[in-house]
This record gives sequence, structure tokens and C-alpha cells, in this order.
Amino acid sequence: MMKVIDFQKYDSLMSLYMAELRDRNIQKDPMRFRRNLERIGEIMAFEISRTLQYRDLTVQTPLADAECRVIDQKVVLATIFRAGLPFHQGFLNFYDRAENAFISAYRKYKEKGDFEVCTEYLAAPDVNGKVVILSDPMLATGVSMEMCWRALLSHGTPAHVHIASVVASKQAIDYVKNVFPSETTTLWVGGIDPSLNSHSYIVPGLGDAGDLAFGEKL
Repeated sequence: MMKVIDFQKYDSLMSLYMAELRDRNIQKDPMRFRRNLERIGEIMAFEISRTLQYRDLTVQTPLADAECRVIDQKVVLATIFRAGLPFHQGFLNFYDRAENAFISAYRKYKEKGDFEVCTEYLAAPDVNGKVVILSDPMLATGVSMEMCWRALLSHGTPAHVHIASVVASKQAIDYVKNVFPSETTTLWVGGIDPSLNSHSYIVPGLGDAGDLAFGEKL
């Protein structure tokens, strides 16, 4: 069974940053919105680091040798344009030697408000046998996450995928559990909301993360 870590079940600084992200008055400050996404990325980066494989390393200090432990796996940080960029930066602050992958995914709307998710851009290293942290602030339906994961598979098969989202819908959680390999996928979310509206936006959610971080688009 896929492991799902829901941070809203535990009191921590994450709770404060989540509250500020959702608050429509604090959202008026795009810089603070981006910074809170980054902070949540940093917290998740640390927690994910506790699940990785480590090895012993002897380090020479000015006085003597010191026995240390360092990560013994290659990490790839992957994110979805554009809302994922500040969230991604939080992970990059901690995994500063990681390789990076970037994917574009957007909703192409049809008549009557229907849409399909399209991907048009992928820049990624070889991910074969590596740990991939795939991040996107909003996990609404789960379709964008699946399509980006499948795009990454053209560059190899990861040893493990950590999906990281700030807010997810219950529907998306169920969807991800059905389409991702359960034994090699872990899902990390800042909070799980109960529903989607008619436009497939998470309710209560926080609004359009991309617009709040970078300004409204046409």
C-alpha cells in the first residue's frame, strides 16, 4: 500500500505556513506567498531525507578524523511549471547537489469547461535507479502529476518517487494511489481537502498558486 504523509495531522511550523498560504489577505503579498511555498518545500525536503539510504564517510577536521553519515543515493528534483518553481526552490535549498528536471503541464480547455492536461516541455537528466522528488503545489485531479511522471519515464525508471504537494484533494489522493506503483511511491502533502468544484479546483484550497506567486495570466 502506498504511504501517504499528511502534515496537517501533526502540529508544526508547517501549520503556520499553510494557514498563511490559504489566507486571502496574506495572499496579497506575492513575495510572502512564494516564500511560504519555499519553506514548505524545505520542511518536506528534510523529512524525505530521513527515508534515504546513507553511508559512512570519514572527514578530516583540523584536529582529527570524524566519522559522518552522508546520502548514498542520487536525487533528482522534478517540478511542474510555473507554480512549482518556488516550491522546488525549497527542495533545492536542501538538496543543493541534486540534478533537476522541469516539465510544463497546463489545462487546455474545450467547450463547456471541459479540459485536457497537455505537456509540451521536458528537460530532465537520466533518472534510472535514482530517487525522484516530483513536486507541484496543487494536486487537484492527479492527472497532471501522472502525465509528468510518465514523461519522466522516457528518461529511465526511478528507484523511488516521492510526490510532494502543498494541498491535495481526496479525489487526487485516490487517483495517485491507483496509477502510481505503490511499492516505489510515497506521497507527501501539506493538507488534504475534501472536494473539487465544477472547474476542478480544490475546495477550500487556496486559489490559483501560479497566479498568486507570479501574477495573473491572460
